[in-house]
Amino acid sequence: MLRFLSAMLLGFTLLTASLPAQAASAVVTVNGTPVTDVQLAQRLALHKIEGKGNRTAALNELINEVLQIQEAERLGYTVSEAEIDNAVLDVARQIKVSASNLSKILTDNGVPMSTLRARLKASLAWSRVTQQVVSARVNVSEADIDAKAKAELTAANSFDYILKEVLFIGGNASARTGQANKYRKSFKGCDSAVELSLSYTDAAVRDIGRRHATQFPDALANELAKLNVGGITKPRVVEGGVSMLAVCAKETSQDTTYIANNIRQETGSAGMKAEADKYLAELKAKAQIIKG
Repeated sequence: MLRFLSAMLLGFTLLTASLPAQAASAVVTVNGTPVTDVQLAQRLALHKIEGKGNRTAALNELINEVLQIQEAERLGYTVSEAEIDNAVLDVARQIKVSASNLSKILTDNGVPMSTLRARLKASLAWSRVTQQVVSARVNVSEADIDAKAKAELTAANSFDYILKEVLFIGGNASARTGQANKYRKSFKGCDSAVELSLSYTDAAVRDIGRRHATQFPDALANELAKLNVGGITKPRVVEGGVSMLAVCAKETSQDTTYIANNIRQETGSAGMKAEADKYLAELKAKAQIIKG
């Protein structure tokens, strides 16, 4: 009997092994690499979570990712599983959930984690290509950057400061703002800032050091510009408490370093994206893309 059952089980195993699995159908092949209907359905589900849902956009995204990975592999760039793991964690942090909760959100919406990992792998691979190959195509004119930076200088952001921060830590924001305003009315300058703070619970004074006005948001730069040495800004609710900035020194400065760095970064990023898009379009134009 045991031999008979064993033979039956073995026969069933061999039979099921010989049956063809329900294969996914290729919607399109990209240089011989198939993009299947299953991949497309899963990507559409991911797009739906993201508030998208266009089939054409999802298919184009998958085609682009195949091209990106193929080009990275052609150039010898690889992406490890550990790098993808870290990228998944970054995504989880961005939406303020744990990695396990991220996985649950995806699976509850019909998206296997493999779909997100495939997208992240392509993104990491393409990042290597753009950093090593595409960046060489981007030219940033320092003369143009300098001119743009000077044009952004205003009366409000043409100052250098030495500052102290007075911080009322934690507690109810409204109550702490009230204490900060009381402190502000009694403020007599930076030399007595620490001594005055001792009259308050959980108040701290720290040296900010030298800062140029261009390093601050416009509203704060405008407020600082109106203050003389010994002045202090209005209370602002910040992470961890309520903050004020005290002006310990102030002088006119036409320094455009910070503005220029921002412009350089923005210009470089825009240039990199434009060149990367152009490079990908070139790959797509040369690729053999066959539907169905």
